[in-house]
Amino acid sequence: MADINEYGGGQGPNADVLVVTTNDIPGFRVDHMIGEVFGLTVRSRHIGSQIGAGLKSLIGGELRGLTKTLVESRNEAMQRLIEQTKARGGNAVLMMRFDVTEAADVGTEVCAYGTAAVISPIG
Repeated sequence: MADINEYGGGQGPNADVLVVTTNDIPGFRVDHMIGEVFGLTVRSRHIGSQIGAGLKSLIGGELRGLTKTLVESRNEAMQRLIEQTKARGGNAVLMMRFDVTEAADVGTEVCAYGTAAVISPIG
């Protein structure tokens, strides 16, 4: 069985920038809205994983190589989102979302986007 860290993502407990998918964060107030931020990556497909995926599609089941590549892409896009937020003076991203699309039949584009803000604890 694979290590869950190979197929997961998200933030650790000591994150510099809090990233949430919600409009607000319980226990915090939004002091300043900075605006839209995004992190983008485009990954080409590895020919070996493409052949393996083609064969796997004949018998069914998870395409682990492609799953791992997509997780890595999402994590890279998320890291770039966080870097852009910090560069613009933010410490939080509200309403974060991912968008995944095909990129000219040669790879996959992953975009993490949201609203950068400065937050502080209430009370």
